[in-house]
Amino acid sequence: MIPSLNEAIFFSLFLLFIFSMLALDLGVFSRKQHKPGFREALIWTCVWVGISIAFYFFIKNHGNLIHGSDTWEAIQQRIEQFNHPININDFKDNVEQAIRIYNNNLALEYLTGYLIEYSLSVDNVFVIIMIFISFNIRQVYYKKVLFWGILGAVVMRFIFIFAASALIQQFSWFLTVFGFLLVVLGIRMGYEFATKKDEDIIDTDRHPVVRFASRWFSVTKEDHGEKFWIRRNDKLFITPLFLVLLIIEFADVIFAVDSVPAVFSVTQDPYIVFFSNIFAILGLRSLFFLVMNVMNRFHYLKLGLAALLTFVGLKMILHFFGWIHLSTSQSLLIIVLILATSILASLLQNAIQKKKVNSANIPEIEEKNHRNS
Repeated sequence: MIPSLNEAIFFSLFLLFIFSMLALDLGVFSRKQHKPGFREALIWTCVWVGISIAFYFFIKNHGNLIHGSDTWEAIQQRIEQFNHPININDFKDNVEQAIRIYNNNLALEYLTGYLIEYSLSVDNVFVIIMIFISFNIRQVYYKKVLFWGILGAVVMRFIFIFAASALIQQFSWFLTVFGFLLVVLGIRMGYEFATKKDEDIIDTDRHPVVRFASRWFSVTKEDHGEKFWIRRNDKLFITPLFLVLLIIEFADVIFAVDSVPAVFSVTQDPYIVFFSNIFAILGLRSLFFLVMNVMNRFHYLKLGLAALLTFVGLKMILHFFGWIHLSTSQSLLIIVLILATSILASLLQNAIQKKKVNSANIPEIEEKNHRNS
């Protein structure tokens, strides 16, 4: 798919904004290596979510600028090209209303895709935490590794999303492949939750990325602080910190196999898929430090994510065969209900467990008070 001049300009401005925000984060707000506390992580999480929501309102009012669609014919062409679930046939003589309907749908697709991607990012965060723990990385270096990991993820998502879009445009049945993949992944995630299968333990010597790097590069096992590579006797060595960065990038590629097809279940517009993915990724670093503080409080979230993947996979399959047609707002509502149910169930379980612990401690407290008296 060759971008038009409008698309190229809009996309370039978007990338300029993204890299400016990343440069600002690295150059101004992260000059000193430190471990962000819960309060700092919560503030930055709110900042990134706020920026993402602001972009939703931008699309809602000016989404047609993405493709330069300012006529009824141009909007209709995009609706047919990307299979948007809207109809503007009654507004051929009212371009403003047609644009309003088109922009509203684009904004809902972006918001739904962002919610899916951001929710699935929580599972990715758990994996990253285990990577850091397995390699004994000091928490003060987490921010640096995550920054470069996010930068690499932006590039890889760009390649993945637009390559997948080209395949979908050429072979419409490719969406069913994504659908079956998501159903399988959702069932597997649910099975892992039910059996409490622990796949998070990482063998630091046998991991495929470590073996690949050790085969093709000189690797030092000593801790060299925040350095990614060192030079010794005119020979370049990569450090354990750089190995961790490579493993995180590898993990993101695997994670993208889950999340990108899930967003394509909502919209086939690659720009909307990319925007929703990138804003979720940009908030990943602050979300990481936030989740580190509350990771034990959402026991049923993984089950909710499994249900989410299964739902969007089935939606893609059933929609392709014409057996079901859900609007963007209906999909958004179902996804919110799935996530809200898993979160509420987790909070309820936490309250029950806390009550049991308190009840178990009452006899001990009473006996202690009796002895003191």
